[in-house]
Amino acid sequence: MEINTNPEKIEKFLTRGVANIYPNKDFVKKQLLSGKKLKMYLGIDPTGPTLHMGHAVQLIKLKEFQELGHEVVLLIGDFTAMIGDPSDKTAVRKQLTKKEVLNNCKLYKKQSSTFLNFGVGGAKIKYNSSWLAKMKFADVVNLASKMTVQQMIERDMFQERIKNNKPVYLHEFLYPLMQGYDSVYLNTDGEIGGNDQTFNMLAGRNLMKEMKNKEKFVLTTKLLEDSSGKKMGKTEGNMISMLDDEFEMFGKVMSWTDGMILLGFEICTNVSDEDIEKYKKELEKGANPRDIKIILAKEIIKVYYGKERADKAEKNFLNTFQKGGLPENLEEIKAENGKSLMELLVENKIVDSKSDFRRLVAENAVSNAVSGEKITDANFKIHSEITLKVGKKRFVKITL
Repeated sequence: MEINTNPEKIEKFLTRGVANIYPNKDFVKKQLLSGKKLKMYLGIDPTGPTLHMGHAVQLIKLKEFQELGHEVVLLIGDFTAMIGDPSDKTAVRKQLTKKEVLNNCKLYKKQSSTFLNFGVGGAKIKYNSSWLAKMKFADVVNLASKMTVQQMIERDMFQERIKNNKPVYLHEFLYPLMQGYDSVYLNTDGEIGGNDQTFNMLAGRNLMKEMKNKEKFVLTTKLLEDSSGKKMGKTEGNMISMLDDEFEMFGKVMSWTDGMILLGFEICTNVSDEDIEKYKKELEKGANPRDIKIILAKEIIKVYYGKERADKAEKNFLNTFQKGGLPENLEEIKAENGKSLMELLVENKIVDSKSDFRRLVAENAVSNAVSGEKITDANFKIHSEITLKVGKKRFVKITL
């Protein structure tokens, strides 16, 4: 595939949805304008059975890189997933078995093919167990000599654990080391990942300099976060999975806070920058955020299912909403960020007791009233505004 050095396309790749570029934007732009074929990879640890919209943010950027004529690699971290990335964790991550890891990644290629071309000469899939599992103990010791303890404990989550007298395990130090070695083995020119993966990707950049005398660029993407700064994911109960159908996706997007609308357009859709600016101005002039959010939901669904199914999902949502799916006078409760949902509902006499709440959760009788997503964790905590259906008839709006 011919290398595309169109300055406008390169500028879009380097700016839209991008949080940071290392060593800097000019360094990467110079390489992209040179006409040289470059290689960039995205690493995904299979810690769950499906990709989600957080992964799609990077896959969209990887697609842009591929369309510029460059080589892309989707790296499945089947070995590193068994170690467990401590990123953004206040406690050690549960280690997975080989069987669990391989079962989790069965759908990854099919789901990522929504964005990447895996045909002849297209994107490649690699598994890091191919090289990491073959390393001898002497190899690991040699690799460990390339990084210091001081470098490792710079990570915020390690500092937090040490401050709170919580354990930091030695195998967690090995994670960024192993992920960093992926870059060396692949002899890559660049790596892309979420902004929360910066430490790990820069560890790879340091190893590339040390072991290959080569500058690796790192491109970090903005995170799909709610208004409280919590990353979209399984823990927060707001993850949009690539297994969700168009109706589930539409409802979940409509449950997003208004402050996520413009970010959603930027990192989750193909809408032009000009149109995003138009929606921004409309919101500033007092347009109903719900109307703009409906456009956002349709544009997101188009990416996965096409226009026809996006239109169908919109019609279904509006019919449900207009038929009184939510009562006009919702009970409203104000909560502190991080408050236990169970305690909140008991204190406000929405449920009779904690055991009553646990029973309702076990019966799938507590759900997000807008998206329909069930609350399955009795220890669910409130981190953003949410409207809940509790039981068959009771609706509660919780604000922060």
